[in-house]
Amino acid sequence: MSNKLYKGTLTNIVLKLLHENGRMYGYEITKKTKEQTNGGFTITEGALYTILHKLEGEEVLEVEFEIVDGRTRKYYKLSEKGEKEAVLKIEELKEFIQNLSGFLNPKIA
Repeated sequence: MSNKLYKGTLTNIVLKLLHENGRMYGYEITKKTKEQTNGGFTITEGALYTILHKLEGEEVLEVEFEIVDGRTRKYYKLSEKGEKEAVLKIEELKEFIQNLSGFLNPKIA
């Protein structure tokens, strides 16, 4: 898959995962993405944390810290604003996929 095409969907993937799972930490997001796409999508740490920090700065995400096995783990969850944004982005993505599918497979649409 084209890197440009993939990078354009990373934010939507993160928002969808957090919308479905509540709060998650970074590694959990990368692992879940890989699992749900059967290895088709992998998110590098650099790309993931760039997105998480951007969304945090936009107040789309809230952060919680928890001590796990003696180490501090940073969890991300959607803020109230983030929940609205996630629902909007998920619907936009569904519509885009439906339109793209109709374009690529006009007999099916």
